[in-house]
Amino acid sequence: MRHIAQKTMLILLLPLMLGACASSSPSASRYVLPGGALSSAPSEPEGVVEVTTPRLPHYLDVEGIVMQTDDITLHEANGHQWAEALGRQLERGLRARLSAALPAWRVVRNAAGDDQAITLRLEVDQFQGRHDGLAIASGQWQLLDHQNNVLSMNTFQTDTPLAEDGYPALVRALGKSWDRVGEQIARALKDVQ
Repeated sequence: MRHIAQKTMLILLLPLMLGACASSSPSASRYVLPGGALSSAPSEPEGVVEVTTPRLPHYLDVEGIVMQTDDITLHEANGHQWAEALGRQLERGLRARLSAALPAWRVVRNAAGDDQAITLRLEVDQFQGRHDGLAIASGQWQLLDHQNNVLSMNTFQTDTPLAEDGYPALVRALGKSWDRVGEQIARALKDVQ
């Protein structure tokens, strides 16, 4: 009888002990890239640009923020993660940056049916912190007409120094690197229009 009581007590205490173990581990910090809100679209825009979600290499298409610890080693952080998929944040952030830089343009996620729209395609090769205190963004972009003819294309490579140590500073520096990518693409859009 005593043995049964001990088992019953153990069964009742087991969820409490497991809960205590689970709550003792620190939760991950989650980050979003800084960026502005989309500007309101003009009723008669000078141009329309559709921003597609960037293609990311597998090592960046993860929850953890990536840090390059030396010339060949990449580390995905366990305790410092993106609050939303990185590709989605990059696309939304670029739409906000372009709408601010091109207030007379309509910057959209989907321009289906608009045969005057320019499509922006991006491929991001790097978007990470680096051991020397820089936030790196690199890749390539293309501007295409409605028939998929290339209007303009270029590569980008931006390095932004971190203001201080830590993941919050890294995320802010990555946001500044993405600002510069947006500026480069906005200039190209003005040239092709």
